[in-house]
Amino acid sequence: MADKDKKEETEGEEPVPEQKKGSSLKWIIIAVIAVLVLGGGGAGAYFFLFKSHPPAAEKKQAEAAKPVVAVFWPMDPFIVNLIDNEGERYLKVVMQLELSDQLALEELNLLKPKIRDSILDLLSAKTFKEMIDPIGKQRLRDEIALRANGFLTKGKIVKVYFTEFVIQ
Repeated sequence: MADKDKKEETEGEEPVPEQKKGSSLKWIIIAVIAVLVLGGGGAGAYFFLFKSHPPAAEKKQAEAAKPVVAVFWPMDPFIVNLIDNEGERYLKVVMQLELSDQLALEELNLLKPKIRDSILDLLSAKTFKEMIDPIGKQRLRDEIALRANGFLTKGKIVKVYFTEFVIQ
């Protein structure tokens, strides 16, 4: 009889709590799916709209990252006597000038005699001790660039490269 009472009690109870659990689980699953769909749609829209067209600042950085091709102006060799030792030592220098742009190259071609004369005056005023020292060579590079830049109105000389440097 006790078993019958339990069965009756069990049969008498409404299965409503199980339906509430099942229905709340359904709503949770629907909410999770909705969040995933909205999140995926938002991420897709972000990558489609913003990443396909980079902002202007990123475009400028990409353009700035492109390597700049240097413009060089080779010069004919210079052979000069150095000041000390009564002209027993001479200096032979071959150099190339790195320019800021193409306009400076055209202007240098027009001013070539003036620039060569100025550099010859500078080289012939140097001593053996000045030219043998690495600091003296760097100072000479700076002086050459300074003198040549004094003649230019378009662009400038960025750096001087010695391709041959012989003291004898």
